[in-house]
Amino acid sequence: MLEALLVLCLAAMVVMVFGNVVLRYAFDSGIVVSEELSRFLFVWLTFVGAVVVARENGHMGVETLVARLGPGGRQVCMGLTDVMVLGCCVLFFWGTWKQAPLNWSNKATITGVPMLWVYGIGFFTSVGIGALTIARLARLLSGRLRPGELAAFSGEWSGDPAQSPKGRFE
Repeated sequence: MLEALLVLCLAAMVVMVFGNVVLRYAFDSGIVVSEELSRFLFVWLTFVGAVVVARENGHMGVETLVARLGPGGRQVCMGLTDVMVLGCCVLFFWGTWKQAPLNWSNKATITGVPMLWVYGIGFFTSVGIGALTIARLARLLSGRLRPGELAAFSGEWSGDPAQSPKGRFE
């Protein structure tokens, strides 16, 4: 569902930006609202995309040290990383919460939409990535990591679909 939302956001952005280019080039006019809405969609695209990438374990990592460790050391590093990610999610949620009153009263220039509709995506992103991280941390602590998940964390996943660390319902 999130990937479908990303596709819709990107498609809407393409239509609005391309439509404005054609209107400006051919007719010396444009749709002002489309510029603002495409910027808003880009913000949403970025932050919803971050949750999708977190679900697929695709965020960048530094595996130089972790790849040299054994399974126990990798698990410790994974646990420490997950705790730090959770801390960042808490800070991100708290910052979005503290900014919410300001963003609710601050209106977009053209559409007049409260900016909380744009920057409130921080709630979704922090909760989404936080939930995924808590689930992985629970699997780690209970000893039920999926096949290939620790290897993917250390940068050794071979690409074999049978060993998929994604955890998707495929």
